[in-house]
Amino acid sequence: MSQNQDNTPRVRTRFPPSPTGALHLGGARTALFNWLFARNLGGELVFRLEDTDRKRSKEEYTQSIIQAMDWLGMSYDDGPYYQTKRFDRYRQAIDQLLAEGKAYWCHCTPEEVDAKREQAKKEGKKPMYDSTCREKNLGPAPGAVVRFKSPKSGQTVFKDLVKGVISWDNKELDDLVILRSDGTPTYHLAVVVDDIDMKVSHVIRGDDHVANTPRQILLFEALGAPLPQFGHVPMILGPDKTRLSKRHGATSVMEYKTQGFLPEAMVNMLARLGWSHGDQEIFSVEELIKYFGLEHVGKSAAVFDMDKLIHINAHYIQNSDDAYLIELVQPFLADLGIEMDEAKNRILAMALPHLKPRAKTLVELADAASPYLVDMPEMDAKAAKKFMKAQNAPILEKVRELVVTHGANNMEAMEHAFHELAEEMELKLGKVAQPTRVALTGRTFSPGIFEVMDILGQDSTLKRLDRALELCNQA
Repeated sequence: MSQNQDNTPRVRTRFPPSPTGALHLGGARTALFNWLFARNLGGELVFRLEDTDRKRSKEEYTQSIIQAMDWLGMSYDDGPYYQTKRFDRYRQAIDQLLAEGKAYWCHCTPEEVDAKREQAKKEGKKPMYDSTCREKNLGPAPGAVVRFKSPKSGQTVFKDLVKGVISWDNKELDDLVILRSDGTPTYHLAVVVDDIDMKVSHVIRGDDHVANTPRQILLFEALGAPLPQFGHVPMILGPDKTRLSKRHGATSVMEYKTQGFLPEAMVNMLARLGWSHGDQEIFSVEELIKYFGLEHVGKSAAVFDMDKLIHINAHYIQNSDDAYLIELVQPFLADLGIEMDEAKNRILAMALPHLKPRAKTLVELADAASPYLVDMPEMDAKAAKKFMKAQNAPILEKVRELVVTHGANNMEAMEHAFHELAEEMELKLGKVAQPTRVALTGRTFSPGIFEVMDILGQDSTLKRLDRALELCNQA
């Protein structure tokens, strides 16, 4: 194992995705737990790509995984390593096991192996390969594979850092194929050699890997390597308590970015899927690093709750620095056809304190900001039909006079004047404010009407009121 300066073993975790698809929530949570564990203990995260599935592995998936990790702020310290570039090393390990009598060549065809398993099932036994070639001292041959000599008795026992002590009867493990007939190594052999060479001290992964661990422990021991510590974290389920899938919504991490979620909110949500620290719900990254430990990871499955993610995201939007939000929201404004410049950034900065409390996502924030950032907002058809009619023209004429008299940026004076106008016209304040709101924003909802005027300024406020008066007079 790698050593710290004081000669204590250095903590090294790893995140080894297969680039056969985008990074999904389960993979991202595994990466996060490994990253937090390493950072908490001053250790390192190794990043490697298990890309031996040549048909399904694609460079675009590799890049999307790296982009997702970058977006979430999870930096790695070593790598990326690619398994397809390490075949010589795997073959070296296999040759070592063969030379030491810990592995053997098997000439049984796949059909013969299937038949042996079917026969075992008929006899009420576990469907396993019966080790026909184990003691034949065979050599390589076309179609042959290399199998690991699993112990036929005893138990493999390990202390899982999440689940506690787990034991496995070795007789339940058949002789594992470690080299396929096409000359490529299998998953179990490659992952063990990788963990040995990369000096991985802790293997933290989903509990669907629990059954793989005894086989891998035996391979570590056969190769004469120290064992890492294992921790298997609970699976992630949807609200209906079935395994998380696309029917529960987006599963790709980057889909959540395009839906307007902040990376801090995603990290917070992922960390809470199976881990807790008292009753605290909202964590900064610094707090997560400080508090994270596998002793606080639960044993039961975690449930992904979209409503909770939205709540967390709204919290981060409301509490984020305005300059940071302006940077994040720009791509979403661009999707609306709004290209930002210095003047528009100043307008958005004025609007944000009034928009943030209402926005749950960056998509909503961009939509709410858009009326302030265009020359003339598009008017909602229903709102126009309801409020841009002849009977409201006198109200808007009076409002225009108030803007000219007091100034759109004098919120206190405008508020007082609106109340006086409503009283003078024997109307409720809403009957004055709502047509004005639609005139200025094109919508029936917005921040306070006086804040809207202040953000738009004198010229834009008058220009929009004039447009509304034209519509009312044409109705």
